Amino acid sequence: MKNPLGILVVSLLGNLLSLGAELEVREFTAKDGTVVKYRWSAPEKIEPGKTYPLVLFLHGAGERGDDNTAQLKHGVHSILTGMAKLDQPVFLIAPQCPKERWWTPVDMEKMRLSAAGQPNPLLEGVLALVDETTRTQPVDSKRFYLTGISMGGFATWDVLGRIPDKIAAAVPICGGGDSSLAATYKEVPIWAFHGEADPVVPVRTTQEMISALEKAGGKPKATYYPGVEHDSWTRTYDDPALFRWLLDQHRN
Repeated sequence: MKNPLGILVVSLLGNLLSLGAELEVREFTAKDGTVVKYRWSAPEKIEPGKTYPLVLFLHGAGERGDDNTAQLKHGVHSILTGMAKLDQPVFLIAPQCPKERWWTPVDMEKMRLSAAGQPNPLLEGVLALVDETTRTQPVDSKRFYLTGISMGGFATWDVLGRIPDKIAAAVPICGGGDSSLAATYKEVPIWAFHGEADPVVPVRTTQEMISALEKAGGKPKATYYPGVEHDSWTRTYDDPALFRWLLDQHRN
């Protein structure tokens, strides 16, 4: 008699391998010479005349490097799986931050962005890649979704201030921003997540941003997980409600 659990495990592994196969190794060079290594996923079948959402995923500090692989450790497969379960094909860009660098400077004492909006060749290179992708692929420009974890959560708040008019929705996870810039992106749908027991990036960093957005007239969503430490992304990306909400958001 066949083991149902074994069949399920094999099926799940097959799905993950299939998703991994779709993540092509790519490299982009911006006009200023900045090189962005990234992984790329596209819908398995692109129908003529149809456009698809684009998701930009920004990884955390532990996945920095030059192998163009480590950034797949957290989040990427869960995002693709979550979208697939809703029968929504998407384009996905997962760039890798080079070793010893940060997506954007962070004041580690205050745990907030220290140079949001200032010139940043690496982050600007990533955004140039997004622009190039939108021009050359059948991307629905009204459905560009941004998300990141930890270091990438900080970068998500930074990118919100740089291109608020291009983002349909943003999901910063266990990151922090610059509350003085909140009014810049108060109109963008935002759902932030954080573990209340996070010992690496304290939950107050998200609470401060949510409070600043509300004071500016925004209507952000926030979920705080009681007892959860730094890994608040696994629970977040495993929740189908997140992806249903995300796909409901369209840029005007």
